[in-house]
Amino acid sequence: MRYLCVDESRFGLKGIKRRRLVRKGIRPIGKVRWQFKSFWVYGAVEPASGESQFWLFSHVDGECFEAFLGALSRAYPEDLLIVQLDNGGFHRKADLQIPENIFLLFQPPYSPEVNPIERVWLYLKDKLAWKAFESLSQLEEKVSEELAKLEASTLMSLTGYPFLMEALMRSLL
Repeated sequence: MRYLCVDESRFGLKGIKRRRLVRKGIRPIGKVRWQFKSFWVYGAVEPASGESQFWLFSHVDGECFEAFLGALSRAYPEDLLIVQLDNGGFHRKADLQIPENIFLLFQPPYSPEVNPIERVWLYLKDKLAWKAFESLSQLEEKVSEELAKLEASTLMSLTGYPFLMEALMRSLL
């Protein structure tokens, strides 16, 4: 049995601004792209081990989510996957084909803070803050590079909420 936290996040050319230390009275300067071209990263992280799976998609909808669940099921064919996710409309598509080894566990509505993978997205976006990319393919390459650099220990640190880890340990007893 594996407990996975699942979510998707959009990455685009417009760029990400964060706070930046500058002298008093000076505004931080950075390149900005105003194009709204973007792609989505679907991710699954197991907080107990730091194992992860990430896939890039051009958009989000029921078909993409179904493809993501299928790929996740094939990645762990021998395991029962308990998948925590939000209440996105495409997660509840009427004719959604859920693989037999996946059980969807929906978190309460409007509560992204209870899904640990949200911290992974924040971590990644902090790495990309204040960077401008000439093309979507350059951004995809950089995001893929950052995802590949994520170590299990970093993912465990980001997603291992104490209450969640305690609950998972108790379930194993």
